[in-house]
Amino acid sequence: MNRPQLGPASKVLILTGAGVSAESGVPTFRGIGGLWEGRRVEEVASPEGFDADAKTVWRFYSLRREGAAKVAPNPGHLAIAKLEEKLGDRLLLATQNVDGLHARAGSKRMICIHGELFKTRCEQCNVPFDDDKTYFDAVPICPECKTGRLRPHIVWFGEMLNPAHLTQIDDFIESAGNELVFFAIGTSGQVYPAAGFVDAARRVGGTCWLVDVDPSPDYAARFDHVVRGKSGEVLPHLFGV
Repeated sequence: MNRPQLGPASKVLILTGAGVSAESGVPTFRGIGGLWEGRRVEEVASPEGFDADAKTVWRFYSLRREGAAKVAPNPGHLAIAKLEEKLGDRLLLATQNVDGLHARAGSKRMICIHGELFKTRCEQCNVPFDDDKTYFDAVPICPECKTGRLRPHIVWFGEMLNPAHLTQIDDFIESAGNELVFFAIGTSGQVYPAAGFVDAARRVGGTCWLVDVDPSPDYAARFDHVVRGKSGEVLPHLFGV
């Protein structure tokens, strides 16, 4: 297997998707057929779903919290964290995963573009806070304002990503220029804007790698290098960590 050439000026942008977490045993939306207890996932992962039945939405995310708390980071998560130790602020991790496994593996320079499962925020105050509690019996109310409903700190279907996150990623790509090495790992390339990061990397002359068990041919065609395999098996060798 070829390895990326990382020089003293190289900057590394990593995008991770559900495939990385699946290796730890975290179920993906595709893995449950897009359904949960007969409901479309959009019904329990959208503002409209929360307005219609907030208690059921919280039960869905409480079960996800319970499940994520029982699994551990896998060698893929650990390899990314070790590469960050070597590169420092020359590495930025953008993850589509909300399960917190990257942080538990030691990643620090990280943007959780789809939110964080173990954070909660008030609909009115809009300030996220760490929260590993489960809410099965009632919809929690904000302890600060005493009136707003608490909701998972997740970017739901139909909601916009945090513009500051996208700006940070864009700035990182632009600052790296042709010294950029971009890795997309365990992601299908179907969800934008993350699916477009490879195009932004190519525009500045970066080198692009895709690591996935079964990459989409259309997505793979946009990369310079495609490595087929599980990230937990591929990354330790690919990164030399």
